[in-house]
Amino acid sequence: MSKMLLEAKELHTYYGASHILHGIDFHIRQGEGIALMGRNGMGKTTLIKSLLGIVRPRHGRVMVCGDDFTKAPTYRIAQRGIAYVPEGRGIFPNLSVRENLQMAARAGVDGQREWTFERVMATFPRLGERINNGGWQLSGGEQQMLTIGRALMTNPDLLILDEATEGLAPLIALEIWRIVKEIRKTGIATMIVDKNHSAVTSICDRAMILVKGEVVFDGDSETVRDNPELIQKYLGV
Repeated sequence: MSKMLLEAKELHTYYGASHILHGIDFHIRQGEGIALMGRNGMGKTTLIKSLLGIVRPRHGRVMVCGDDFTKAPTYRIAQRGIAYVPEGRGIFPNLSVRENLQMAARAGVDGQREWTFERVMATFPRLGERINNGGWQLSGGEQQMLTIGRALMTNPDLLILDEATEGLAPLIALEIWRIVKEIRKTGIATMIVDKNHSAVTSICDRAMILVKGEVVFDGDSETVRDNPELIQKYLGV
């Protein structure tokens, strides 16, 4: 059985008095792909931030590669091979494309350097055309490519994408999905949040659906794709 990369038990997370996550259990193994799904405001981003230590759960445990990281700072979790592409992208607008990528470059947990600057350039040729442009000069799609490329420069074992294609033109979104499929083929585990149910379930092995901070479905992506009633009930507008 493949190695457990990230696991959570009985997560309860609050924002002030508001109880957002209600006893969430979560796990993802090496090489696995998970589609994290749910309507807006159901706790998807809060779950990601709770797993990464950006928001502290009030109850529960977070394990990274079998070690308890519940109270660890976010940078320590990142150092264990977890890369995060947040909603809003978070690039450095005052740095060039080259600088955004090079500042993140490091070996992975096991010393692997499969994702080099040259490989990122080959994967994202559009970034090569903008290599000396500032982050603020890029389109939304180019910024998303840059953020994914920067995450890959850390040679992660797990890549987390929050709202992978939100606000992007359809053709650019298709390009992002093509790139994510290529990343999946390299064996990097992925956790993806996106409103395109068809695209995200076609890429990921498993799907988890949240409703008001609780897991209502955790199973094969194929089950979601083949069950329009499930989609309408929990994901329909």
